[in-house]
Amino acid sequence: MRFLRRWKTRILIFFAVVGPGFITANVDNDAGGIWTYSAAGAQFGHMLLWTMIPVTIALIVVQEIAARMGAVTGKGLSDLIREEFGLRITFFMMLGILIVNFGNVVTEFAGIASSLGLFGLSKNITVPVCAVIVWLIVVKGQYKSVEKIFLVASFFYLTYIVGGVLARPKWIDAVLATVQPPSLATFRDTPYLYMVIGLVGTTIAPWMQFYLQASIVEKGVTKRQYRTSRLDVIAGCIFTDIVAWFIIVACAATLWVHGHREIRDAADAAQALKPLAGQYAYILFSLGLFNASLFAASILPLSTAYTVCEGMGFESGVDKSFRDAPVFYWLYTVLIIAGAGVILIPHLPLVKISILSQVINGAVLPFVLVFMLLLVNRKELMGEYVNSAWFNVVAWATTVLMIVLTLAWFWSLRGGAG
Repeated sequence: MRFLRRWKTRILIFFAVVGPGFITANVDNDAGGIWTYSAAGAQFGHMLLWTMIPVTIALIVVQEIAARMGAVTGKGLSDLIREEFGLRITFFMMLGILIVNFGNVVTEFAGIASSLGLFGLSKNITVPVCAVIVWLIVVKGQYKSVEKIFLVASFFYLTYIVGGVLARPKWIDAVLATVQPPSLATFRDTPYLYMVIGLVGTTIAPWMQFYLQASIVEKGVTKRQYRTSRLDVIAGCIFTDIVAWFIIVACAATLWVHGHREIRDAADAAQALKPLAGQYAYILFSLGLFNASLFAASILPLSTAYTVCEGMGFESGVDKSFRDAPVFYWLYTVLIIAGAGVILIPHLPLVKISILSQVINGAVLPFVLVFMLLLVNRKELMGEYVNSAWFNVVAWATTVLMIVLTLAWFWSLRGGAG
């Protein structure tokens, strides 16, 4: 009986703190992520599946660091950067995050327009309506109710796993490609290098660390619940990358095999799956894209508002009223209006813009990781919760690798490669 009571207590504690880690990781499979993973499968087949294992390990480490800092310090990442490094550095970082995140917000509304466009609905109607829905969910809801909506939406990503199975991929080839990295010569191909950076950028996006740490603080997770919160983070990271793996595999088994190498928008991926994998897979892909886009269109502006307001010292939080946190809510509102408004401009190259935004995420990521690593290794700030040697190795290796890949990509452009 004592054993059962102990496990019952652990389960109750887990469900009390679950949410921030799982939500943050799963928003990563947004419209930009779907485009990037789909393009990776369509353009290169299984050749990029090897990235999934190291990227998942890096994602777990980085997300765990953000959650641990939030639980131990009770402060968001922007708060800590301002307090430890000063307002000037924080201002420029917030400006950079605002610009990068706006590109991501635009991508989410592009996903909404594309997914509902598959059912014959005009973006001039669907985008404004969904923008209002997204705004109301957060502005008129409380944190607990908003979180429940997002958690339920997270499980809709299971549709991509179903779609991947229905695509009937070559499972042995896919598994082998996942554990066998390509030769170094492959990285001389500029489009391949570009896509590697995009895959890392869409999986470990800079905004995620700010949002997760702020969510941990707002949820009230402390040192006492920290170990349980880690399970939330790890489960979210593994689940989101399993979904990503299936998206790449599904597109490789259909689009790449049948010569559909260019994806103009996510709707192209869904259209290609319709005759090749059946009507059911087509519907799953379309509905999954809509869910991912609407889900992330709520989180990304929210993350940006959290980040900027914390960094600049303004009140923030969905549990606060519009009167108590005007800058937070106005910034959230402006991001939604502007992001939706851009999509209404005709003839935009949405996929190119979206994948570029993920590549920019990858290029900006090292700057965020450097600040995180400097903070988490400060004994006076973290006490006994400073990074272990293994965590430092993984996190610093990720930082250095992304810098090297980005420089290599720029060099390949300079040399006219690809």
